[in-house]
Amino acid sequence: MNISILAAGAGGMYCGSCMRDNALAAALKRQGHAVTLVPLYTPLRTDAPAASIPDVFYGGVNVYLQHSTRLFRHTPRALDSVFDRPWLLNFAGRLGSQTPPDKLVGLTLDVLEGEDGHATKELHRLVEFLRADVKPQLVSLPNLMFIGMARTFARELGVPVVCELTGEDIFLDAMNETDREQVRQVIRERCGDVTRFVATSHYYAGRMAEYLGVPRDRIDVIYTGISREYFAPRSAPSAERAPTVGYLARICMEKGLSRLIDAFLLLRNMAGMGGVRLKVAGYLGPRDEKWFAALCKRADAAGASQAIEHVGEVDRDGKLSVLDSIDVFSVPTAYPESKGIYVLEAMARGVPVVQPAHGSFPELIALTGGGVLTPPGDAQALAAALAGLLGDRDRRQELGRKGRAAVESNFTDERMAERMLKVYEAAMGEGGEGQRGEGTKGRRGES
Repeated sequence: MNISILAAGAGGMYCGSCMRDNALAAALKRQGHAVTLVPLYTPLRTDAPAASIPDVFYGGVNVYLQHSTRLFRHTPRALDSVFDRPWLLNFAGRLGSQTPPDKLVGLTLDVLEGEDGHATKELHRLVEFLRADVKPQLVSLPNLMFIGMARTFARELGVPVVCELTGEDIFLDAMNETDREQVRQVIRERCGDVTRFVATSHYYAGRMAEYLGVPRDRIDVIYTGISREYFAPRSAPSAERAPTVGYLARICMEKGLSRLIDAFLLLRNMAGMGGVRLKVAGYLGPRDEKWFAALCKRADAAGASQAIEHVGEVDRDGKLSVLDSIDVFSVPTAYPESKGIYVLEAMARGVPVVQPAHGSFPELIALTGGGVLTPPGDAQALAAALAGLLGDRDRRQELGRKGRAAVESNFTDERMAERMLKVYEAAMGEGGEGQRGEGTKGRRGES
């Protein structure tokens, strides 16, 4: 099959959705399919060899200029290409990631309106590239923010369009109520242009079915898969190492690091837990620097600063090193997570997880047996669960074995590609029903 997968870059930052799309494209290529992974907004940064083409479409700078200034809607490609330089796109992307969603409503609507928005020049350039150079049989969109492209793809390329649902709710929910409803209405009007939707968990499929106003059976569920590199033999822990809790995700309020710090301070006061350490790794953006500094100050005031190690942003090797140096893993998100890639990565290294009972976490832990759940936002319960595992080596190892075996069997990038291919085949078999806006009905994807 000849597939075009569009992926939205994150301004030079590691991004779970980018890594998922890159892993999917690479796995489909290994299975013999022709796959063109097209970066949108900014180049993709992943922790594996890039499977994407070098050119960026819908460059973030050009999209913003065309949204804000009439002049740039008519400039020649020779000038536009100046603003598509990778370093500039990454710089602008990082600045844009610090902008509150309620300040981006106009730009969001512009992109959602597709051929009726102000970024039509970028849309036409992408269509011509796909038509002339790729000739895909199917196009996959990275998230709802690009649903405005679907109508043009279906009409101009004559192909089915699949739209992934990967965690847009965080951005959408941060808008004020009036803007949120306006954006939702535009998205709902465009749902008929999409043949199939694909969510990363059953939790998120249910939430998005309600948000989009589409039948639940129109949304397939394909869990994220991780590469075989995660199943390499684990480094033997040092006999002198103190019991260690690990956090590996973006360092921000949404991912719940403050909740973990609260639990960690309680944990250190429990019997036998005075020597426990916390290792924190992940990207820290300018928006969250003051917040993180305040967290560190709070830990220092509690006399725990020396027990907390901040590793910073890590690549694939660094990630494996962190996971191999901890005993229990936790990212107690403040919001219901749609994917939970880091949970699967920890389990793949044989590390049991302690997660809040919301979002995708209950189903991931039910399917793997690799961890325990706690009430969301309950620092005392989180501390107790961490203490329970740190103090029970046999249970910790049993959960680690179960989690690793389940991930290796059912949550690899190869399995993800096999399941996604079935969705693509079903979309092609449904013809143009989705594009006519009649809604589609097909089998639910494997999970």
